[in-house]
Amino acid sequence: MVDVIKRDGRREPFVPEKIVVSAIKSGAPPNDARSIAQAIERDVQEGMKTDEIRRRVLEQLRARNPSWEQHWLIYDESVKKRAAGIAQPAMR
Repeated sequence: MVDVIKRDGRREPFVPEKIVVSAIKSGAPPNDARSIAQAIERDVQEGMKTDEIRRRVLEQLRARNPSWEQHWLIYDESVKKRAAGIAQPAMR
């Protein structure tokens, strides 16, 4: 099992199901959520920071449906009190 590094420096096992649950909460259908988690799981490496995993998940969400990414960011900002942390594409 691969350990990742949390924002506070703690190490914990990588759990792809966390990505699935969060992606579904962002509006992604379960099949898309699982596909995103599987793509991230293939690339995750020992000691990877959760901020990097988050960035990759957001890229996957944006590529499939930009509104899913926006829902994730809104949740991060409102519930987790986190800044978006990534550059947003210009709105058209």
